[in-house]
Amino acid sequence: MSVVKVIEIIAQSDKGFDDAVRNAVQEAAKTVSGIKSVWVESLSAKVDGDRIKNYRANCKVSFVVKGRD
Repeated sequence: MSVVKVIEIIAQSDKGFDDAVRNAVQEAAKTVSGIKSVWVESLSAKVDGDRIKNYRANCKVSFVVKGRD
């Protein structure tokens, strides 16, 4: 039987929303193994004047929890 855990991560990028989501997964993968999916809950951006400065993605990352044998 598998157990899946979900963590919430907010990541950002100055390049775009896609890059912000990639950053979320890459950062999570530094400490979490077995990532199976990422669900983008919401997108937002920090604006300065008439320009977007940072793209932000609020993501839920799921991974399989390894059990003890």
